[in-house]
Amino acid sequence: MWLGARKGPDKARTLPSRGRVSDLNWHTRLLCVLCATTLLQTVGNLRVMSGVVAAMAANAICDNTPGLTPKQKQMCKATPDAFAAVSEGSKLGLTECQYQFRHHRWNCSTARGNATFGHIMIVGSKEAAFRYAIASAGITYAVTQACSQGNISFCGCATTSKADMVAANTPISDDDLTSSAAWKWGGCSPDVKFGVRFARKFVDAREIERDERTLMNLHNNKAGRKAVRINLQTECKCHGVSGSCTLKTCWVLLPPFRKIGDHLKKKYYKAQFVRSTTRNTNKRSGPNSVSSDPTIHNMDLGRSKVPFLALHKPARESWARQQSTVRRSPPTLQRPKRAELVYLYESPNYCDRDFSKDSLGTTGRLCNRTSSGADGCSKLCCDRGYNTYQYIRTERCRCKFHWCCYVQCSECTERVEEYRCK
Repeated sequence: MWLGARKGPDKARTLPSRGRVSDLNWHTRLLCVLCATTLLQTVGNLRVMSGVVAAMAANAICDNTPGLTPKQKQMCKATPDAFAAVSEGSKLGLTECQYQFRHHRWNCSTARGNATFGHIMIVGSKEAAFRYAIASAGITYAVTQACSQGNISFCGCATTSKADMVAANTPISDDDLTSSAAWKWGGCSPDVKFGVRFARKFVDAREIERDERTLMNLHNNKAGRKAVRINLQTECKCHGVSGSCTLKTCWVLLPPFRKIGDHLKKKYYKAQFVRSTTRNTNKRSGPNSVSSDPTIHNMDLGRSKVPFLALHKPARESWARQQSTVRRSPPTLQRPKRAELVYLYESPNYCDRDFSKDSLGTTGRLCNRTSSGADGCSKLCCDRGYNTYQYIRTERCRCKFHWCCYVQCSECTERVEEYRCK
């Protein structure tokens, strides 16, 4: 009876407390919902703010990048992720140019330093042809690579076709190509077509003048883009029982950029001398007519005559005389091939410092005393002689691995000589 009497008051006491706990849980849940809603709104606002900040940063970068035309700035602001790839491609082209000409009098240096945008070369020489071509190739390469890596939001992997396999110099035979069961595409092939289109739209946008130098730059820009396409590589993997190759999975790869640089260096040695001329155009223009040439698609050149580049015998007079020589139309109207580099003026000797000729001179350049090539002191220093410098170089040597586990080395010194042009 005593226990039962105690049980009643206990229940009476506990019931209100349970009700308060329930009310507390309801208020706590409501507070959590309000906090979560506020947090989501804050995160959303932060995302909007971050987007605004990113847009402002992109606009500032595009407006303050030297050498960009108004159209290029517009493209930069509209596609900042693609412009990041363009910047990387420009630097890639400059670095490759400096490597290819590291032993030449002209070592890819200009009066504008390491500028990557704008008209970076004054003289329409072979060196300018290579510089514009390698820059165009670098931008095409970097944009294509960024697409395949997912770094650009509006492009991705390529849909590869038989024509792309042929363009990529694939080793697959025609019988394999005609048999749908023999091979299939796999992986993420780079969308080089998009890279070419974007690079053409961006790089060619700076050629706004209407002269033969514009025609030269446009041609070499195209040669650089074409160098990327014709050097694509195809890689295949065989599938089958016991090592047989009943099925091939193939994909296209971008080559190392050094291969494209080597390709354009060969084109540099075979660069063709051209002059601009005009030809009357009819209203009916066929696909092979001059007026339909995409090289001059963005130039308003009149209704009756369209200038274009034609092969010409190289001039042998000095560069200064070339500047004052009246340009005459070549006797033949043979046009250079699209993959070839073209130039308008013979190169200066690059021996002396002259910014008007894109020459920084060779004074102070390192040379090889025993070489008879382009890096030899006699040729690189333009027969001015060289200075010899001696210094002591300290380096690690006689390294040994001790168990376990460290490497112990000695320090060795040697006397080193280097030679610099006077």
